[in-house]
Amino acid sequence: MDPVLAALPFPNIDPVLFSIGPLAVHWYGLAYVVGILLGWRYARILAGTNRLWFDGRPAMRVSDIDDFLIWGAVGIVLGGRLGYIFFYDFAAFMHNPLRMFEIWKGGMSFHGGLLGTIIAMIFFARKRGISVWSLFDVIAASAPIGLFLGRIANFVNGELWGRVSDVPWAVIFPTGGPEPRHPSQLYEALLEGPLLFFALYLLIFRFGKLQRPRYIGGAFLLGYGACRILVEFFREPDAHIGYLLGGWLTMGMVLSIPMLLIGLVAMAYAKPPTQPAPVGDSGSSH
Repeated sequence: MDPVLAALPFPNIDPVLFSIGPLAVHWYGLAYVVGILLGWRYARILAGTNRLWFDGRPAMRVSDIDDFLIWGAVGIVLGGRLGYIFFYDFAAFMHNPLRMFEIWKGGMSFHGGLLGTIIAMIFFARKRGISVWSLFDVIAASAPIGLFLGRIANFVNGELWGRVSDVPWAVIFPTGGPEPRHPSQLYEALLEGPLLFFALYLLIFRFGKLQRPRYIGGAFLLGYGACRILVEFFREPDAHIGYLLGGWLTMGMVLSIPMLLIGLVAMAYAKPPTQPAPVGDSGSSH
């Protein structure tokens, strides 16, 4: 059978959820908002569950998570956009600097968003006098929720599609030419979302790894890096970058390899704190 005939048609979902006059609400933007809010709710649960922490004393208050919400959102959006520009789209940005503000068209880098969030966490933790590593752990455990929704939004936008393929579930994307392609956005959604989330969930609730600062953060870096490198074998690299070093290495792999190494080191050196952290509250905010 002709692989083109066997391919799945693209669902052709309108990237715009609804419009009110000149204001258009995109699925992509909604994914970021919902992902951040759900991640915040889960982080509150982790911070407020005493039994998960060393000596039953949380490293932060639930109110700290509430107050970090805006810091984290700014770090994700600003870091993600700047990361995309500098890692993937710098030449086009120099030609038209206003591209930086066209977030509704996509163009966000996870690695840039990660760096932006890390910077936000460092400043916030120092300001509040809480453990930077423990804040890393809580936010890292919550991150797969947003990653899942973001990758689904990539699929809805018909962007970041995969390489040409004849698998039965290959999809013909409107902007990907006539050939059927791997729906690599959905591969990433499943690997970086539910799979990574539940792996971290088990480490926290079954094996008590939140009691060892930097372990969960390291596991997240290791897990994401491995999932991203795997998916890069099915994902079409950006046309203006292409393949690196002999035609198999991609920019996504280059940016993910350090995550593997850092994650392994963080997990290897994770150990219980030398003294109990301050007792957290159960849900107040200020």
